[in-house]
Amino acid sequence: MFENKKILILGLARSGVAASYTLLERNNKVVINDLNDETKHDKKILDDLKKKGCQIILGSHPEDLLDKTFDYLIKNPGIRNDHQYVLKAKELGIPVINEVELAYQLLPKDVTLIGITGTNGKTTTTTLTYQIMHEAFKERVHLAGNIGYPLCSILTTLKKDDIIVMEVSVQQSLNIQEFHPHVGLITNYSPAHIDFLGSYDNYKKVKARMFYNQSSDDIAILNLNNSDVLEEMKNIKSQKKYFSSKEKTDCYLKDNAIYYHDEKVIDTSIIKIPGIHNIENILGAITICKEFNVTNDVIAKVISNFYGVEHRLEFVDEISGVRFYNDTEATNIKCTQIALSSFDKPTIIILGGLERGQNFDDLGEYMKNVKAIIGIGECRERVRTFGDKLKINTFIYEHLKDSFSKIKEIMKKGDVVLLSPASASWDQYKECEVRGAEFKSLVGELKNGKNS
Repeated sequence: MFENKKILILGLARSGVAASYTLLERNNKVVINDLNDETKHDKKILDDLKKKGCQIILGSHPEDLLDKTFDYLIKNPGIRNDHQYVLKAKELGIPVINEVELAYQLLPKDVTLIGITGTNGKTTTTTLTYQIMHEAFKERVHLAGNIGYPLCSILTTLKKDDIIVMEVSVQQSLNIQEFHPHVGLITNYSPAHIDFLGSYDNYKKVKARMFYNQSSDDIAILNLNNSDVLEEMKNIKSQKKYFSSKEKTDCYLKDNAIYYHDEKVIDTSIIKIPGIHNIENILGAITICKEFNVTNDVIAKVISNFYGVEHRLEFVDEISGVRFYNDTEATNIKCTQIALSSFDKPTIIILGGLERGQNFDDLGEYMKNVKAIIGIGECRERVRTFGDKLKINTFIYEHLKDSFSKIKEIMKKGDVVLLSPASASWDQYKECEVRGAEFKSLVGELKNGKNS
């Protein structure tokens, strides 16, 4: 399998690089194509791949590149299925898969795969699950997937009875064929990536593929409080387990404690990350870990020291009684709704970024604790219009850094300052993590008295 083949890899991001090395080790002829020119790629990696025999074509998609001599097209998850090469591959009968499917088909049979997906919370749930499992089983546990570690990149390190904890994005689900986890979890569904997948219904179906590939020997862990999840998963063959923050089920919240099959696991007082959505993420992680008989002591030890994932409602610092949170990954309205629901303190929220028609009015009912709005970026004028409509003091700035003098002026002891923009960052930043890093740096400067 995947030996002595001719394979086109479309897109040279992390997954493309990892797939290339995996295929080269198996004596395949590998051709790589990426629209970005060589200045956008790591020269050392390019040189090494060329040295190992890769043909690399950058800066364009030549019309005559893909022909019937290829056995597979492996595409980057972020590339749409209506790309010219994907359409041509289908015409020629060439299978189109992604790095996740490639790695899955090469996984040793004695390895256990945990797959975590969902619209919101999947990175937090994946990270927490990994940390608990790693505390319990040490080096047997590996982290992979959308969280930044391509599944291909860990293939050579796997040993008998190892466990993989993997975050699976909807883009990664789009071109899977057989991929499925032994234990799968979906955090929730809400409308997202409609521009990429065409409709919410299609989005739900693509997300569900790994569950539809499961057998009766596998386990699906579902959010009992998300009706869309229950509806989409009603016909899957796997064994269903549930978690809930509202009612009694396999793993549930009751009287400020989390229970698993009626046994108290932890008190919620030890949880450091705010919001009911994070309670649900923790419920999901515990449900997974209990499938592996992880003890309550191990679970409590990890959760009591878990402060969240960087850039996702991340606590940054406290200055003069004001707590600063970095939620730069909130690039859509739903994520910001969740963030605002996590606090009952007077809040200064930073909104705005790339203009793509996001409807800030959908935040209205979540703004009851907001004392001021800072609007930034390309859509800052619309942020001001939104704030004025709610009669909330709103101040707009083109750049984030220029807003900190105003934040310093208006913040009071007991306030929360929340970067949760409900907007992508590409108007000013390469990626939203850069925006988050700048926010954290500016908080540090404020603490050290450097902000004017």
